[in-house]
Parts: sequence; C-alpha cells; structure tokens
Amino acid sequence: MCGLVSTKMDTQETIEELTQICMKMRSHLNKFSEQKDKEAVILKHIKRFENNGADIPEFQKGLEWFNVSKGLSLAQHLKGKIVLLDFFTYCCINCMHVLAELEEIEKQFSVEDGLVVIGVHSAKFTNERDSKNVLSAVQRYNIMHPVVNDVTLRMWNDMGIICWPSLVMLGPNGQPLAVFVGEDHKDEILLYAKVMIAYFKSLNQISNHSLPLKPAFHLLSSPEDGLLFPGKLAVLSSERGTKLVISDSGNNRIMITNEHGKVEHIIGGASLGFQDGDFKSAKFNSPQGVCALDDVIYIADNNNHAIRKINLSERSVSTVAGTGSQSHDHCGGRNGTDQDLSSPWDVAIYHHEYENTVVPVLLIAIAGSHQIWALFLKDTIWWKEKRYTAGTCIAIVGSGREENRNNSYPHAAGLAQPSGIVVVQECKAAFIADSESSAIRRLHLDSGRVSAVCGGDKNPTNLHAFGDVDGKEYSAKLQHPLGIAWDHLEKQIYVADTYNHKIKSVDAATGCCKTLFGDGKPDSAFFFNEPSGLAVNPDGNVLYVADTNNHALKVIDLKSKKISTMAISFRRDSNRNTNNTFTFDTTISTRGGELSISFDVVFLNGMKLNVDAPQGWAVSLPANVGTADALTGRLPTPVSVRLPEGEARSKFSVALNIIACTADTCLPMKLSVVFNVHRNADAPTIVSEKRELVIQ
Repeated sequence: MCGLVSTKMDTQETIEELTQICMKMRSHLNKFSEQKDKEAVILKHIKRFENNGADIPEFQKGLEWFNVSKGLSLAQHLKGKIVLLDFFTYCCINCMHVLAELEEIEKQFSVEDGLVVIGVHSAKFTNERDSKNVLSAVQRYNIMHPVVNDVTLRMWNDMGIICWPSLVMLGPNGQPLAVFVGEDHKDEILLYAKVMIAYFKSLNQISNHSLPLKPAFHLLSSPEDGLLFPGKLAVLSSERGTKLVISDSGNNRIMITNEHGKVEHIIGGASLGFQDGDFKSAKFNSPQGVCALDDVIYIADNNNHAIRKINLSERSVSTVAGTGSQSHDHCGGRNGTDQDLSSPWDVAIYHHEYENTVVPVLLIAIAGSHQIWALFLKDTIWWKEKRYTAGTCIAIVGSGREENRNNSYPHAAGLAQPSGIVVVQECKAAFIADSESSAIRRLHLDSGRVSAVCGGDKNPTNLHAFGDVDGKEYSAKLQHPLGIAWDHLEKQIYVADTYNHKIKSVDAATGCCKTLFGDGKPDSAFFFNEPSGLAVNPDGNVLYVADTNNHALKVIDLKSKKISTMAISFRRDSNRNTNNTFTFDTTISTRGGELSISFDVVFLNGMKLNVDAPQGWAVSLPANVGTADALTGRLPTPVSVRLPEGEARSKFSVALNIIACTADTCLPMKLSVVFNVHRNADAPTIVSEKRELVIQ
C-alpha cells in the first residue's frame, strides 16, 4: 500500500516537473536557429529523464477501447514504442485542434517507425462518460489511433493531469519524458519524436512491431444513405417556398431540400477539402452553422477555419473569410480572405441600422477563440461610431479567455466555446449557446453588452456548473448546449441542450428555462441523441432538429407536439457524384456450367479500398437460376455460381459492401452488380469473368 502511494506521488511529481521544464524549453528552443542545436538540447533532456524511476500506471483492466481489436498494455503491446498519451474530452475545442496536429504527426511517424498515439478520453461532462458517445465522437472526428475511455479518470488522477488537452510522451520502457499542455505543440512533438526514436533505436530499444488496429467505421452510413452527423440547419424562405439548408457535417457537404426532405442541391461531398468552385467541385471540411441572406447562404466551415458563401443563382461556392489555417489572433481587422479564424461554429445575419441606413452584418460564433466576430458585408458604422469597410473581419465580443464573464464592455466579456448564435432583430439582440459554460448568453447589439440569460454560474471562472434542471436564470442547468433558435410568434428561445438530449424553451425576458421534448437519454426512435442544430419554419409551427448522433433530421409539430423523422430522398438528377449500380452481360453454354466472377474496384476520386477492413459480397439468386456454394464472401474471393442446363436468359445480382478511404477519412459504400446471363450452345461450360467497377 505504502509503495503504491509512493509510486503514485513520484509519477505526479515527475509529470509536474516535466510540465514546467517543457514550458521553459519551448522558449529556450526558439533561441536556436539550427535544427541540430535544438536536437542536442532535447537529447540532453531525454538522457536526464530516461532513468527517472517514475512508474506510469498501467491502463486499468476492463476499460473500453476503440480502433483496436483488443485492449492495449504499456508493458506488452507498447513496450519498445515512443507513446504519446493525449488526455482529451470530446467536447473541448482545443482538444479538437490537437487532433488535427496529431494527424500530421502520425503521417510522419508510423507505429512501425516507433511512435504510437493513444487517446485517453477523460470526460468533463457526464454525457461524455458513455462509451457509445465516445465511439460516435471517434467516428465524427475521424480519429484513427487507439482510444481508451478512462471513465473513472483513474489515469488522469494518478498522473496528476489538471487540464484538457494534455499530452504526455513516454519512452520505450514507459518512462515519462515530456509533457505538453494545450494546443499548438506539433513542431515540438515532431522534434522530440525524431530525437527519441533515433536515440533509443541506437540503444536497440525501439521495436517495429505492429498493433491490433481496427478502425471504428462499422456504424457509419454511406453518403447515398442520407445524413452523417448533421450539425446545423437553417430555413430558407423565398417565392419558391420553404427550403431547408442542412449542414451534413460528417459527409462534408451542404444539402438543400424542400420542407419534405426532397434533395434539390448537394454542395460538396464525402471527400473533404478546402476548394471553391461549382456545386460539384467545391469541398468543405466538417461544415457547421448556416444562415441565409436572399439567395446567398453563409457557412461556418469549421475544420477549414473559414466562412464560405454559396450563391444559389450562380451555383457557386466562394470563400469570404479565413485562409484555411487555424488562427491564434484574438483581434482581427484584416480583409476577410486575409484574416485567419479559429473554428467558426455558427453564423447569423444582423441587419444593423444607423441613421436610417440598414446594412447586413454577418455575426460569427468563433468557438476556437471563445469570441464573437463580425464580417462586415458593406461599409458600416459600428459601436462607438467606428467605421469598417466592406469585407473587414474582426473580433467584436470576448477577451479570448475561456470564461462565463458578463460585462458592459464587449471586449472585457468572456465566452466559453460559443457554438450557436441566433439574431432576434426586433430586440436588437443575439442569443448565444455558450457550450463550455453550459449557459445561454445575450449580446445586446445596440451596445455590445453581454448579459446572462440562464444556466452556468455567477462565478465567471466556474465552467463546471452543468446539469439538467428546469428553473430560472442561474438555477437552471444545461449540459453543453450547441443549438439555439428563436420563435418569433411565441417570443421564446429554443435550445438544443445537446448533452442532455433535450429540446428546451427559454423565456428571453425572465430567463425561465423548461424542458419541452426529450427524456434525458439518447434515443433513436422518438427522441434525440446529442441534437446540435435548430431552426423554426416561417409560420412558427414547426421546429426542425439536427439530431446529430442519430444521423437524422427530426421534425417537431409545435401544436400537436408530435415528433417525426424526416426522410431524405435523393432526386435522380441531383448532382450526386457517384453511381454505384453496374450491369454486365455474360454468356455460358446451354448445357449449363460454372460461372466464376471476380471484381476489381477502381476509384477515380482519390479513394482506395481499406485493406484492413472487411470487403464483403453477397449474391442473390432467384429461384431456378442457379446455386452457389457460398452466398456471402469477402474480396478478393470470387463469386462462384453453378448454372443448370437451359436456353432461357436469366439474371442475378451481387451486392458489395466495401469501405473506401481517402487520406483523411473512410466511408462504407454499397455497390450493386447485376449480371444478365445469356445462353449459347457454342459457349464454354466454365466461364471466368473479371469485372472492373469504376467509382467516379
């Protein structure tokens, strides 16, 4: 017992010491211009700590793992590897930024090279402890490395971790060698990894063995099947009727449907990217918030750190703010396309009036810097008579510190990962779903003042005041709300209380918050699973919900209280970028025989078959057509069908269920192959066919 306590304290003390040393080394390394000098400093540091005696605790038995076929052990599977432990919680925007950094690191150093990244999920919110929700996050964020759900925070506590994200780098014998707190450490980690692998390889301590990796793709749907982790949505009203603009985040696209779910436009596609152009060639990366101004739709293109514009008349996509790179700027002020942003999550249009002139201003909830920014679409005179030229993109609210701080001065206020924003024009106000403070905040658009509405805590530094309690102002409790909408008829706010799996209403004047729909548990049939986006139709009688983890759009009739799931239906002439149905002809003797068919799947869109995933086929034989030894199998095993004697033509089908990947993401696909079998007396009785299936 005493020994265990002593080891635990040694580990915590070592982690604390390494944290301080690595912070100092960061500024020290910046003094050197030569790479070899930086490497020499790190090597000296490694040699100092390689025999420090600290005992990193083994992963607790019984924990749930993702992306592996079996749980990993430091002493067994990870012996001889440089291990980078990423302590994260999936709600945290800074943790999301680190995932992008880790992806770049893993591209340079593979498991066989000697570097293994392990995500140690250490939940902040109650909802995040559930492994089903962690699995959804692993899939939503395309995490490819092993992840363990440290549900009791045992490793977090044993190692003395105090904030998200934190990264601990271990040597080949599990010894802690470096600690990095927060984001933006990619270059340092690459440098440490290079030096560690080279040094320990010289000591014959690096192993090139592989790990039992198994990507968690089995719950993902195909783009042809509908939505995948939809994030936000908006209602587009015009002379042509009511349309829905849906941010199909997991499929990296924007969908426009009629009010019944019939798809009219698909902009972007499953292949993520940052590309302007027409509807078919444009690319997004996990788009979130959407809003409309006439025939223009603005999109918070989250992982591209950009604001994009869809022009429906010209059927084109362009970038109006952001450069594609994440910013650490908390001020802004440059022209939109020259101004870096940090994870924009939602957008809303405010019609600003000044001296009888009304101009549109695009308000942007910037989750990554905990601020509200503005993109001035026309020359504008803003607060305190300050003038901004059209195209200027600038921070207007928030200090950049992650807080729940209300203030009369907009830049002195503190927000905490604002993820939803709605403008109420008649009140000259915007209401904000401030996710990490679990609060609803009000931005007074005539002055910039920020005030509380409900949820959260009076202490501006307390970001753990969450729960599921109906009530008034601070007595009401929410859990990581992401979506917000305004009902102009009832004069109330609707909130997607995401981690409580509920839809709630809030009286904007009194701060009274109450549950309307949902029972607090993730549900696929009647209620919600982490709903993230809301929109009210123009008549005020229908509330649309982006039900993210159910991959669905829910429709709530506000009069009858009935909840239904909208069926997304694709038009044949919509700009789908794949056609996965194939028809072939083959001929065999009238005496019958055996037909053997193999498939070669060829992609013209940059995708490839995932060699580690099961690529299956299933043959469907109508009565009297033939028989098969096996009705199912896996590629590259051919399909083998024995055909009886006869002269009549027949046909059968083969369904292929495959998983294809780009460099960034993997998706399941369904291919349907129909064979028309012709008969000829002169044809052979044994026929082998190799058919090429070309995917556009």
